Amino acid sequence: MAKNVYKRLAQHLDKLPGGFPPSPSGVELRLLKRLFTPKEAKLAVHLTLNREEAGIIARRAKLGLDEAEQRLREMARKGLIFSVEKEGAPVLYQAVPWVVGIFEFQVNNPDETFFRDVSEYNLTKVSRPQPIPQMRTIPIGRSIEPQMEALPYEQAEELVKTHTKFAVAPCICRLKAEKIGGACDSPKETCLIFGDWADYYVRNGLGRYIDQSEVAKILAAADKANLVLQPNNSRELVVMCCCCGCCCGILTRLKSNPRPSELVASPFRARHESEKCEGCGTCVDRCQMDALIFEGDRVAFNSDRCIGCGLCVSTCPTGSLTLERKPPSEQIKVPISMDATWRELSQV
Repeated sequence: MAKNVYKRLAQHLDKLPGGFPPSPSGVELRLLKRLFTPKEAKLAVHLTLNREEAGIIARRAKLGLDEAEQRLREMARKGLIFSVEKEGAPVLYQAVPWVVGIFEFQVNNPDETFFRDVSEYNLTKVSRPQPIPQMRTIPIGRSIEPQMEALPYEQAEELVKTHTKFAVAPCICRLKAEKIGGACDSPKETCLIFGDWADYYVRNGLGRYIDQSEVAKILAAADKANLVLQPNNSRELVVMCCCCGCCCGILTRLKSNPRPSELVASPFRARHESEKCEGCGTCVDRCQMDALIFEGDRVAFNSDRCIGCGLCVSTCPTGSLTLERKPPSEQIKVPISMDATWRELSQV
C-alpha cells in the first residue's frame, strides 16, 4: 500500500515543471520515502501550482481541517511544499516541483545517503527535452557595454532593485558535492532568494535575511569566483543562483551537451575577435562551458558552447571579447512570472 502511495506521488511530481521521470533502479521512490511519510505523500498529491488555503486542500483530500493544517504546516517546514504566510491573511499552500523546489529546500538535510541517491537519480533518470528552461542565464553587469540594449530583467542589478526583501541560502549543489566528494572551493552561501520565497526560507530555517548591500557583495564575490548568474526563467525575480560548472546540476547537464547555446535561456552570446587576442588565457579559466580553449598559444572560441554569461568579457584585457544580443529567433521565451513558467511547463 505504502509503495503505491509513493508511486502516485512520483507520478504527480512528474506532471509538474521539470518533471520527475523514473529511473531503472527506482531510486526516485527511495528519495521520496526519505523525505515524505506515507501520510504526507498521500496529501501531497492534492496540492497544485495554485496557492490555496488548507480548507480547500482538505476537502480535496477528504481530510479534517485540523489534521490537514497540521500536516501541511509540517510539510512546509520540511521543504516538501511551499507556503505563504502574511499577517492578517490565511496561510496559502502550493505544490513545488522536484527542481526548482523540493531538492533546493533540503539545504539542512545532513544525510549523505540522500545526496548519493540524488546523484544516482540524476545519472540514471529518463532524459526529456525541456522547451522552456526553469532557469536562465544573465550576464554579469560589467560585461554589458553602455550602448548595448539590455532589458531590466536581463541585468542582475536591475532585477534586484525590483525587491525590498532578500535572503541568502547555501548552494544545495555544492553541499551535495561536499557530502559525497568532489566539491570545489567556490563560496557556498550564494543562493539569493527574494520576496515571498525569502520569507519561506527564513521562516523554515533554510536561509537568512540580508539587505541589498549584502546582495551586491555576494554578486561581486560570485564574479570573482567565476560563477554564472542563473535567476528563475521569468521577468519577475524569485531566486538567483550563482553557479559553477562542476557542481551545479543545470550547468553540468548543459556542459555535457555539444551545443549548450541552443538549450540555455539567454539573450546574449560572446563574440571573439581573434586578431585582438593576446592569448593570456584569463577567459579560458573563467568559462564554465569550455567555449574558450587554448589551441597552441592562441585562444579559440566555440560559439555553440557559449551561454552568454559574460564572465569572459568582463576580464578580457584586450577587448577581444564582447557580448552581442542573439537574434530573436534564437532566444528562448521568458515568461512574466515563475508561476507562469511553471504553468507553461506543466502543459508541455
